[in-house]
Amino acid sequence: MTDERNFPGTSMPDSDWWHALWPAPAKTLTALGLRPGMAMLDICCGDGWFTAAAATLTGAPLAGLDLDPAMLAEAETMCKEANVTFIEGDAMALGTLTPGPFDFVLIANTFHGVADQPALAATVASVLNPGGRFVIVGWHKRPREDTSVLGAPRGPAQISRMSPGETARAVEAGGLMLTQIVDLPPYHYGAVFTADS
Repeated sequence: MTDERNFPGTSMPDSDWWHALWPAPAKTLTALGLRPGMAMLDICCGDGWFTAAAATLTGAPLAGLDLDPAMLAEAETMCKEANVTFIEGDAMALGTLTPGPFDFVLIANTFHGVADQPALAATVASVLNPGGRFVIVGWHKRPREDTSVLGAPRGPAQISRMSPGETARAVEAGGLMLTQIVDLPPYHYGAVFTADS
């Protein structure tokens, strides 16, 4: 997830502030529609914070994908008791890398750094089960100095942040349809897309 060539302006944050920002990841995933039994893929899974919560919530086999082998090693440690397959690779090659199809595909805090967002959406659509969800967690388009965590400004520069409408336009250009925007206080939203209109 720290590969600036593929995701400019994104990196895995320090775990202290990341965990302070997302103290209840299972609650967040439930609000976004993840349910027991769903097969999930966590794109740019980083250290596995959301992946581990999803494994507990779903009870189903999951997959986590990241470009960074060091992050995957951390994720494997965090999820050592869970049924998760971790894959090192580029999300644009999902169709050949992952053991899909999936009911729920998550990308948290990195979609703004994807070079070809419609192409990623189309790739995700190809690994979704009928009625499956593609969920993007993004920072609201606010100045960085207004989004502090543990006393310091956090998140990408405002120019890199995408509004829910900008996210929707990019993903719908890849063939998926926006079905819901979920507010995720204090600084985020979740945009939920499906292949069904």
